[in-house]
Amino acid sequence: MFFVATPEPATAKVTLDPAFTVGPVRRRTFGAFVEHLGRCVYTGIFEPDHPDADEDGFRRDVLDLTRELGVSTVRYPGGNFVSGYRWEDGVGPKDQRPVRLDLAWHSTDPNLVGVDEFAAWSAKAGVEPMMAVNLGTRGIQEAMDLLEYCNIEGGTALSDQRRANGAQDGYGISMWCLGNEMDGPWQIGHKNALEYGRLAADTARGMRMIDPDLELVACGSSGPTMDTFGEWERVVLSETYELVDLISAHQYFEDFGDLQEHLAAGHKMDAFIKDIVSHIDHVKSVKKSTKQVNISFDEWNVWHMSRAESKAPSGKDWPVAPVLLEDTYTVADAVVVGDLLVTLLKNTDRVHSASLAQLVNVIAPIMTEPGGRAWKQTTFHPFALTSRHAAGTVLQLAVESPLVSGGTTAGVAALSAVATFDSGKGEAVVFAVNRSATDALTLDAAVAGLGNVRVLEALTYANKDPYWQASADDSTSVEPAENVTVKAEGGRLTAELPAVSWSMIRLAVGS
Repeated sequence: MFFVATPEPATAKVTLDPAFTVGPVRRRTFGAFVEHLGRCVYTGIFEPDHPDADEDGFRRDVLDLTRELGVSTVRYPGGNFVSGYRWEDGVGPKDQRPVRLDLAWHSTDPNLVGVDEFAAWSAKAGVEPMMAVNLGTRGIQEAMDLLEYCNIEGGTALSDQRRANGAQDGYGISMWCLGNEMDGPWQIGHKNALEYGRLAADTARGMRMIDPDLELVACGSSGPTMDTFGEWERVVLSETYELVDLISAHQYFEDFGDLQEHLAAGHKMDAFIKDIVSHIDHVKSVKKSTKQVNISFDEWNVWHMSRAESKAPSGKDWPVAPVLLEDTYTVADAVVVGDLLVTLLKNTDRVHSASLAQLVNVIAPIMTEPGGRAWKQTTFHPFALTSRHAAGTVLQLAVESPLVSGGTTAGVAALSAVATFDSGKGEAVVFAVNRSATDALTLDAAVAGLGNVRVLEALTYANKDPYWQASADDSTSVEPAENVTVKAEGGRLTAELPAVSWSMIRLAVGS
């Protein structure tokens, strides 16, 4: 009888030392996005006839899952939708609000949810609202009007209108997006870089006359594959650099059938961030500015946009809350989402805010049935656990990893990892992704710099079938499970990481 020896897993080496840091863990990294798109708002966060709806018509089950997900900020109301939105339609008595066509998604919006409802929902969910203004079909005055309505306590026409509508106190919204994806030809009011840059600058000046302490986000290019990318950032920032705090980044990833290529998403996001940083810092240098503009990565996710569910309706039918962009995610997609969070944390020195697009039903970690159940998609788990446990400072890791290649992407590190260190709590957390589609990986981490360490918790999310999907009927048979291979002794931390896996290892640290 002959036995074939099973090859030993390749090893990736990592060094953790609290003396080497990237920057603070930013709570705003764990933001999300609610757009008037498909069923995100209607039968998503808002469904007055649902048996679990509260007195304001919000689904309590979705609120509970939003809190469990650990969302920090929520961007609203778009997205493409905002470029044709009249915010005044969504305030005042609901029976007097106009029904409007939504040209962005070929739908009808009944305007039952607007700025006041969103602010009320945000308070219940415990999230910070992040508002976007329409610089597509509207401009400076409308943006200033919305800011006055939201933030001025009272004594003016618009603030008193808000008070008459039931909100006595201002909302204190500090983060504002100056439009959305304005270089995209699909955008209503699409503009070239100079047109948009000058409009954004004038809008920023006007809004800062009302509140100089706002945090303003200029539109970056719609993505790294756009012909406009790079030059758009240069021109827009040349007009707005001293007036804004952040520039937006948007990037989505899709599995086209090559799993190894799909698992390289974090590698691609990291390269995109570095490109944006170079464009920002070029303008800073040319302007000889002492100010530092950073990145709001306010749209990111896995989005299988070539599939049928991502196609907007057309023709004479303008439905309310149609089924749109309702991707069903796999374990592999969740691993990619976990890796994208690793990448955002690794760039915390320059990425100061981020928004998972979107929160409910539309390419989302939370799904609902109209009148029925709500459940967690696979992507819910790495987001919730990272948001819950990443705290303190992001450490600068030294990593030596085997390389993997797939599709058009070659030489990608099999191990993607980041660690956070909370000295006050006496805890370090390692987030590790094995990007290999086929092979397990041994993690060998030098942790002596942390002092004595003890494993508090070790969870791994993986499955023999990386294409397993959650559903309303089965959302719990594949969940993060204890990784029994994790050991910490003699200044070293070791763990076996299955192929296509995301892991979290929490360590108690001390002298």
